[in-house]
Amino acid sequence: MATATKNLFTSDFEIHASVKMLYPYIQTASGLAEWFADNVNISPEKVYTFEWDNEHHNAVLAAHRTNHFARFEYLPESKEDEKDPSYFELRIEVNEFTQTTFLKVSDYSDFDDLEELQALWNSLVDKLKEVVGG
Repeated sequence: MATATKNLFTSDFEIHASVKMLYPYIQTASGLAEWFADNVNISPEKVYTFEWDNEHHNAVLAAHRTNHFARFEYLPESKEDEKDPSYFELRIEVNEFTQTTFLKVSDYSDFDDLEELQALWNSLVDKLKEVVGG
C-alpha cells in the first residue's frame, strides 16, 4: 500500500498589527474561529475541533509560546499519521529594523497542490487582516 507523501508548505504574510493584538487570533478557539475555520471548539481534554464545511478535524496545541507561535498537531487518522502527524504552525515574527510584523505559516499535510494551498492561505490571512484591521 502506498503511503501518502506529506509536504511542508511555508509562506510569510505581512500584517499591520501588534504582536499582542495578533497572538489571540492564532492561539485561542474564539480568535481562530474569526478567520481560520468556520467554527473552533476546545474540549475539556484540550482537543481543538476545527470545522470547515461541516467537516470536523481534531488537533491539539502541540507547542506554543505566548506572543510568538502556536503549533497545532492533527490527531492521527491512520497508522502513518501516528508516525508522521500533520500539523500547522502560525508564527509571529517582527523585523527589528522596520518593526514590520509577519505571520509565518507552516502547513505540513498530504495536500499536494501547493498553488491551491497558497491561494487558500492567502484568503485566510486576508480575512485575518480584515479582523485585526491590518
